[in-house]
Amino acid sequence: MFLLELLKKRESIRKYINKRVEREKIDRCIEAVRLSPSACNSQPWRFIIVDDPDLTPRLAEATFNKLISFNKFTMTAPAFAVIISENRNLGSKFGGMMKDIPYQLIDIGIAAENFCLQAVEEGLGTCILGWFNEKKIKELLGIPKKEKVALVIALGYHENNPPRKKIRKDLDSIRSYNKY
Repeated sequence: MFLLELLKKRESIRKYINKRVEREKIDRCIEAVRLSPSACNSQPWRFIIVDDPDLTPRLAEATFNKLISFNKFTMTAPAFAVIISENRNLGSKFGGMMKDIPYQLIDIGIAAENFCLQAVEEGLGTCILGWFNEKKIKELLGIPKKEKVALVIALGYHENNPPRKKIRKDLDSIRSYNKY
């Protein structure tokens, strides 16, 4: 698949069908993560894959609550990738401090998108979640207190409907050549 076609197909999926995701497909998504670029090659991530049918609903419940329920759709997801923000190497840490740029978060965003793009290639849907109860997720998955959960990605098969119309800014409003 050509990259632009893949990008046009990639969207946030909020309704999954009840079908287990094969670990071979998940491993190819993780291989896409492994190949992700990062500042000073720091690779500041660890992906915990949650696909146990007894555990996925409990993880899903940690992504919403009574007041903020917009992630309730996660109850239909058969799998999740929980991204842990790992320690950076010295070069990335120093460069980030000097430039006041969160390279670690940028790197995790790149890795998450590589995971999601490979998922599309595998016929899977994803939704990147920034809202979740970190304390509950840490308890559920045995993540040490000192670690930071950066993102959660819902993953699974979905009804293969055509992608929704993308509403994006036009090219001229996001690009200029040689000056602001």
